[in-house]
Amino acid sequence: MSVRKLKPITPGQRFRVVNGFDAITTDKPEKSLLAPLKKTGGRNSQGKMTMRHRGGGHKRRYRIIDFKRDKQDVEATVVSIQYDPNRTAFIALVEYKDGEKRYVIAQNGMQVGQKISSGAKSAPEIGNALPLSDIPLGTIISCIELRPGQGAVMARSAGTFAQLMAKDGKFVTIKLPSGETRMILATCLATIGAVSNSDHQLLVSGKAGRSRWLGRRPRTRPVAMNPVDHPMGGGEGRASGGHPRSKNGIPAKGFRTRSKTKDSNRYIIERRKK
Repeated sequence: MSVRKLKPITPGQRFRVVNGFDAITTDKPEKSLLAPLKKTGGRNSQGKMTMRHRGGGHKRRYRIIDFKRDKQDVEATVVSIQYDPNRTAFIALVEYKDGEKRYVIAQNGMQVGQKISSGAKSAPEIGNALPLSDIPLGTIISCIELRPGQGAVMARSAGTFAQLMAKDGKFVTIKLPSGETRMILATCLATIGAVSNSDHQLLVSGKAGRSRWLGRRPRTRPVAMNPVDHPMGGGEGRASGGHPRSKNGIPAKGFRTRSKTKDSNRYIIERRKK
């Protein structure tokens, strides 16, 4: 993994830092695993805008990712590592012995030609998916299920990883990327290794236009609005805006919004850090 700093031959390239894409082996996706992706522009089924600052952006096709890793005890070979415009992590095209091809989230260090598998019989090596009960303590893991058979929902973003801390009966204790420590059923699957493209956090866009390519529209600062438009708007001169809060009036920056009666609270051992 590496990043490149561009020469400032244009103003937009002066601070631009781009991905080196060293790990990428092909730029042609597998056609059988592509699906159309419709843009919503932040609007719901009634056409009402429910999410601001969305719209435009380059046309994309969705890559169908195998988050469940349910083809167990069948060895697969990594055919290529590819870029996915729909996520920060890189993806790997794998081909099973019976000829079936699937996309999986690529882990750091995954190589073309590498053999991977899933299931309880798999070795705890990078790219393999195992039940948490069969993974050694202290192992770095990613793409973790929250419920058995649900498919990976946690630690899927570029460079993220969790750590298996303890095992106790039918539960295991995991330290998540957010800093939260929680219990998860030991029958849930997780993949060995950290997610690829760990340099994603070092990238610098360089210009506002690149945000537009990604489908992000301009965002007006709440302090610059009128009182009718936002709780932080209004005031004489350059007012600071008062207590930080959302457009709906919910306080931000440290205010805890998690429900105290939420059922899953009993599985959380240590809350995430502020």
